[in-house]
Amino acid sequence: MPRSPALALALLLAWPCVVSAQAPVSSDLYGQILEADGVLFDQAFNHCDLAALDQIVSDDFRFVHDQNGETRSKAAFEKDFRDSICANPDRKPIRKLIDGSMTVFPLYNGGRLYGALQMGEHRFYIQEPGKPLYQTTTGRFTSTWVLEDGRWRLRSSLSYDHHDPAPTDMFDADWPAPLFDDTARIGALMKAHRIPSMAVATINDGRVQAVRVFGVLDDGSPAPMNTIYNVASLTKPVTALTTLKLAAAGLWDLDQPLSDSYVDPDLVGSPELRYLTTRMVLSQRSGLPNWRYLAPDHRLRFEFRPGTRYQYSGEGFEWLRKALEARFGKGLDVLAREQIFEPLGMNDTHFRFETGVDEARFAGPHDALGAPLPLRRNTTVNAADNLLTTAPDYARFMAWILRGADLPPALYAEMVKAKTVVSPGVRFGLGWGRYEDLDGKGDYALQHTGGDDGVKAIAILFPNSGRGLLIIANSENGVSLWKKIIEETYGAEGVRLVSLNLGK
Repeated sequence: MPRSPALALALLLAWPCVVSAQAPVSSDLYGQILEADGVLFDQAFNHCDLAALDQIVSDDFRFVHDQNGETRSKAAFEKDFRDSICANPDRKPIRKLIDGSMTVFPLYNGGRLYGALQMGEHRFYIQEPGKPLYQTTTGRFTSTWVLEDGRWRLRSSLSYDHHDPAPTDMFDADWPAPLFDDTARIGALMKAHRIPSMAVATINDGRVQAVRVFGVLDDGSPAPMNTIYNVASLTKPVTALTTLKLAAAGLWDLDQPLSDSYVDPDLVGSPELRYLTTRMVLSQRSGLPNWRYLAPDHRLRFEFRPGTRYQYSGEGFEWLRKALEARFGKGLDVLAREQIFEPLGMNDTHFRFETGVDEARFAGPHDALGAPLPLRRNTTVNAADNLLTTAPDYARFMAWILRGADLPPALYAEMVKAKTVVSPGVRFGLGWGRYEDLDGKGDYALQHTGGDDGVKAIAILFPNSGRGLLIIANSENGVSLWKKIIEETYGAEGVRLVSLNLGK
């Protein structure tokens, strides 16, 4: 005999657990559940990303709806999802979480966090081509999330108290959606520019708001939400923050000569050694070239005294890596995992191809004609290049920085402070470029780009407002869509940011 929704609710509420006090909005747990909610609805529900749905829902999932009854299995839920939510692309249901309505309570078992209870209110709309979003209903929900293999999965959900919207809430004034939220439009642009795959993540109020992944992998399968990309020089902000965390703990001095820990064999006895410090490396004033292999004899040289002017250098970051490893007796990959990856749950982020990197999810590089480039499986750690990560992981890292990264306020201020003049309106802080006066009132953005053959990435942070944007493409043509996405996301500020990037 089928169980009634009321009985299912009773069983859900009787599930043995210990519920702790409500998690603060500023807590990591709240942010993690908000991010998981975004995958479930912004990615899976709103855009019919069935791969994202499969990844975020537990195999033991149960669903109770106050009007549509009970769904007792994940397979049945996914079938209903395909047959109803995704059946008609010209009349598509859209869900939006009501701002400020979400609450989260941690769930413990024997003192160990194993899950979370999420409650909130949301609105549902109908999306039709060329029309504003039309609201159909408002309701409440209660969901149980559990940690499975270190990742949040939806175990059960109760959707109830559905009712008609107020007349003033019938239409959504934010429609039409920005470019990165328009699947058909961005798909057409990617095809025109021969971009196989692209990931976009947005951050608001220091929290990951949405992650979208478009296109296909090399085997033609849809690129999943957790597609792995090489993000090239977006490695540098990770190295920088790892170092700043060690400095915050009193274990590293930003102004001590790096030669006290390591000296490159090419520069033994150089008079410039006493000027080369971590601060000079992170603010791109090391005096070193980008890479020694570009020199005719492949030897490293100081091209000017460290600290006197700007010059972008991967060699400087590599020198810092070797100094850190000599001091601590462990690799940069281990230090970054201890300081960043493990605390943030960045389980898909690695400095090299190794056990744990799922190559089936890797988006290989492509040239300007859309042809795949040879895959270089980097087996050594590089402080400046070749970080392997996913959009959810790196967006989580960016959001953490916007919330202060648990750094002392004075050190955080040092990180974002303009230290190095790059060009008019562009400076460099510690690990990030600083793009100034974007709104005519003094607002600024932190930015870093990543570009290797066949991959282009950009990360943008607005510390004053907690906003952020991440774009990754496994194509030599990836930059071609940056302008549109940045300008449509940030309006006049985006136009100014693009202008500064182009040197105008």
